[in-house]
Amino acid sequence: MDFTQLGRTGLKVSRLCLGTMNFGPHTSEADAHAIMDAGHDKGINFYDTANGYGGQGHNGRTEEIIGRWFAQGGGRREKTVLATKVYGDMANNWPNSGRLSALSIRRNLDASLKRLQTDYVDLYQFHHVDRNTPWDEIWQALEVAVTQGKVLYVGSSNFAGWHIAQAQAAAEQRNFLGLVSEQSKYSLLTRAIELEVIPAAEHYGLGIIPWSPLAGGLLGGVLGKVEGKRRQQAEAIERHRPQLEQFESLAAELGHQPGDVALAWILAQPAVTAPIIGPRTMDQLDAAERALEVKLDDKALGRLDEIFPGHKTAPEDYAW
Repeated sequence: MDFTQLGRTGLKVSRLCLGTMNFGPHTSEADAHAIMDAGHDKGINFYDTANGYGGQGHNGRTEEIIGRWFAQGGGRREKTVLATKVYGDMANNWPNSGRLSALSIRRNLDASLKRLQTDYVDLYQFHHVDRNTPWDEIWQALEVAVTQGKVLYVGSSNFAGWHIAQAQAAAEQRNFLGLVSEQSKYSLLTRAIELEVIPAAEHYGLGIIPWSPLAGGLLGGVLGKVEGKRRQQAEAIERHRPQLEQFESLAAELGHQPGDVALAWILAQPAVTAPIIGPRTMDQLDAAERALEVKLDDKALGRLDEIFPGHKTAPEDYAW
């Protein structure tokens, strides 16, 4: 397994990040524990979760599954760079149970630590921007958490480029490290973050952690498998069929599975730290690992850009 720095920090993380959103709703606890053990065996040290994961009506269940895995010992916690998130409502619309007020951050961080059975989080991420809470309040709450040793680094998720700039300007005024990563939806099919999020992240030294790198499975080799798909996914397949036909044909020509090519493309993007893989099964974990062995040359990367046109960074894509 290859490792890289997380943004401008000295923290080393694996080039694949093990996402846990399926643990609980779709993957049993026993299977989840086996997948996390296998992740360590493969050299994956970067695991991502959120306080809201667990399935409808079961917020926090995924963190509890991870906590019971840590409790087994054997160096599991020590080997893991643990990332979780805060923002979602954790108490059925009761005031101050979600978002990023100082009170919400304090309560939700302590609740996550209890569920995770650990005394600190390596990377604490804002799951969304909170337009109603000033950055001075947010950073003050995180300064307290860092001083207490409960949080080491802070990241964002689903931020626009100007949100990153706003956050970093406020952090700089407080002589605080600020954000070190941004977790965004990014794949060959979804490249909007190339406009402003990636340029902002690169300027401020944030590592990009792409979620849904296979575009909800559309880049995993879906043609001929439309029957039995949910209507929404079947409609997406038909909407993108011309591109998917070219993509799957190119993958076959390169001698690789479509999903391996899609992950290899993400890994080849300079701003990307580690894409999040969300295996439901051990086979899916094994499949993701294959992508690390796929090397795409300039010709293959160029053909992928032709099939899935991306964006030049701002302002070149919309201004002269």
